[in-house]
Amino acid sequence: MLVLAGERGGMDALRSREGVASKSDILIEHRPMLDWVLDAVAGSGVAKACTIVGAGETTRAGLGARELPLAISHLPGSDGPAASILSALETGIDYPLLVTTSDHPLLTPQMIRHFVAEAMASGADLSIGLADKPTIEASYPHVSRTYFPVGGRRVSGCNLFFLKSARAGGVIDFWRDAERDRKTPARIAWRFGLLNGLRLIRPGVSFDGVFRILSSRLDCKIAPVILPFAEAAIDVDKPTDLDLVRRILAARAG
Repeated sequence: MLVLAGERGGMDALRSREGVASKSDILIEHRPMLDWVLDAVAGSGVAKACTIVGAGETTRAGLGARELPLAISHLPGSDGPAASILSALETGIDYPLLVTTSDHPLLTPQMIRHFVAEAMASGADLSIGLADKPTIEASYPHVSRTYFPVGGRRVSGCNLFFLKSARAGGVIDFWRDAERDRKTPARIAWRFGLLNGLRLIRPGVSFDGVFRILSSRLDCKIAPVILPFAEAAIDVDKPTDLDLVRRILAARAG
């Protein structure tokens, strides 16, 4: 199990407002955000050990002072999530491998178990957690999320990945090279070549068809896992996200 806890460089309005060096240390209901993620992982029963990638000194010190129901280890981060996953794999961490991020405190054991079960059932080398727009807007109609148009559907990422085999490593390598185009899906499509790029971005390609093209081009069976939980797509990237997450977790506690 990997939890990515690195930070992108430069100024960050969220960290500045909360007075922390790392998002992992932001307090929600008097607990660091990373704790919520680790509790969800531990409660799911899918992993007994967890490697945290890219955590700062304050985060590591805080974890060392708490008793956790997981065997925790640490690795330095790299420039971006894909590079951090690849660096972790180079240390000998084996497959299958579940990956999430430290800024996802709304994760629950149920979400994780559902995702892993569907990923295993798909037989895919790489499974990607997604939530579609109707699911999210049914619970949070006024929340702004980033949606990607894929095969006639609009979906949002859930920061959940399941790498079943070494073939997935090639896709993560491609992802690392494409991260600079992450806000422009059409540019990523062109990385697949002229014909496959056109097939990915034209309206007639079905949702499943997009993933068949990706799988063929990258020599790796890639499958989406559509999660029925709106909160699975809500992570903490900006102050308004944090305010929403705090309201949701306060309501759960109440």
